[in-house]
Amino acid sequence: MSHPIPPRLVALRQAMAAHNVAACLVPTADPHLSEYLPDHWAAREWLSGFTGSAGTLLVTQTHAGLWTDSRYFSQAEQQLAGSGVALMKQKVAHAPEHLTWLQQHLHAGDAVAIAGDSLSPASRRQITRLLEDVGARLRTDLDLPAAVWTDRPALPKSPVVEHALAWAHTPRSDKLARVRTAMRKAGATHHLVSSLDDVAWLTNLRGSDVECNPVFLAHLLIEAEGKATLFVDRGKLSDALVAALGKDGVQIADYAAIGDVLGELAATDVLLLDPGKIVCAVADAVPASVKQLEAANPSTAMKARKSAAELDHIRDTMRRDGAALVRAFRRLEERLAAGMAQTELDMDTLVREERAAQPHFIGESFATIAGYQANGALPHYRATPEHHSALARKGLLLVDSGGQYLGGTTDITRVLALGETTAEQRRDATLVMKGLIALSRARFPKGASGPQLDALARAPLWAAGMDYGHGTGHGVGYFLNVHEGPQGIRPPISGGALVALEPGMITSIEPGLYKPARHGIRHENLAVVVEAEQTEFGDFLAFETLTLCPFDRRALEPNLLNPEERAWLDDYHASVRAALSPLLDGADLAWLERHCAPL
Repeated sequence: MSHPIPPRLVALRQAMAAHNVAACLVPTADPHLSEYLPDHWAAREWLSGFTGSAGTLLVTQTHAGLWTDSRYFSQAEQQLAGSGVALMKQKVAHAPEHLTWLQQHLHAGDAVAIAGDSLSPASRRQITRLLEDVGARLRTDLDLPAAVWTDRPALPKSPVVEHALAWAHTPRSDKLARVRTAMRKAGATHHLVSSLDDVAWLTNLRGSDVECNPVFLAHLLIEAEGKATLFVDRGKLSDALVAALGKDGVQIADYAAIGDVLGELAATDVLLLDPGKIVCAVADAVPASVKQLEAANPSTAMKARKSAAELDHIRDTMRRDGAALVRAFRRLEERLAAGMAQTELDMDTLVREERAAQPHFIGESFATIAGYQANGALPHYRATPEHHSALARKGLLLVDSGGQYLGGTTDITRVLALGETTAEQRRDATLVMKGLIALSRARFPKGASGPQLDALARAPLWAAGMDYGHGTGHGVGYFLNVHEGPQGIRPPISGGALVALEPGMITSIEPGLYKPARHGIRHENLAVVVEAEQTEFGDFLAFETLTLCPFDRRALEPNLLNPEERAWLDDYHASVRAALSPLLDGADLAWLERHCAPL
């Protein structure tokens, strides 16, 4: 069978030639700049064959390259084979990033095209400056991938539903009032929100237009004095929901009407927008006479700071989620001991089945990563019916999974020892565990940001001459996206904003270590920032671990842990045992007690 990608690249290059375009950039983006996309906007995947969640495709008449980061190197090598698309590794010494590569290969007068509905104004300014240095120009008025995508999927039509006040706790009218207060303080008459999780949180609505993310395609235009307009496919909303929104001052307009309505803003209006969270196609609809205030969406920070009521629901959700995983891990262990043939897909199924049996479960928060032995070294590996590994009673199985519940979103990684392990595997797993413990125990002054804490999790690996290529922690939503900003724990990024960690913010803590063709390690808990103490030097914060599920101590080398680390792990397991025991019985309870015993 011939490879499907080369003919698609031929069609794209023909369209480029017809429009005198020297290069076409195809990012991983939609009109809401989402991390995960509806199939309708998966142009980069359609043109390259690469299914990872991060990457940029760059096509010229003589070259096609896919830039992605170290999480996806192995996956990209496999999926790009025979496609005519070369893997271009990001953040690798002496390897040019895609914009640098463009500068090196363009000539004066060349045009570069990128669809205006997949690029933010902030990114457009950056790219324009770089192209001007070589006399080239950027065009955002052409969507060349769409022009050649003959079998493009339709827009999703999933229903939009209310996130009941019993779970959301804060009425949407109160949330909108808080945003309006911020608008008035900034001097804005209107505020445009295009990021889907912000729209969902502000309106207390949820959907399923994006796999594993309970959001729906919409824009929200808020007036400082008056109404708010939700731009959404009306067919997704029941009459009762439209009426309820109307009572709260939210009117409905067609999803595609956002540009027309923005075009009607008056010269006296002042529009607040986040230049990194809207696309050029939307921003360009605003008349030039309208003053624009560029700042972060006020709702982004509000959403990140979970309320006390939300945290109560999250803690209960963590107990149920942890109990589900105990049952799944026990069942896998039992099957292997009985000599039953098991694969990575079976682990995936067990985790999904046990979560689905929990009250208020809606779905997975991302596709489960169940990577055995060498597959665990692929940070975003996904077993499929075509490509998966059988499990044996030896080595390590990395399981990264999460659930969406009405009362919260979970994300957890555990490394299971399925039998005999090597000294190298146990040492590596223990060094990563030391990093997780160090960050979990950290106390830090109010105002500290994630990049200031990131090294705590890496230090044990650095001391051994090792490291990992991804961030240490990401924010997590409340029955929303499993990756949520603005906070993050990662190495400093040139030009990146330092967002202070604040009480109520949830973050993952997930150091890792990946040895290609051997094994991968990642330990992950979710934690919430809490107030710790006040001293003569100011206010200090700490982390409260939320995730409740035992680590597999058989994968560790206890002698490498110091007394403080051993005490932390024993205390954690004692809290897990106390929290989960009431939810378990029989073999599941026995499994829990065995795995939570002191070191």
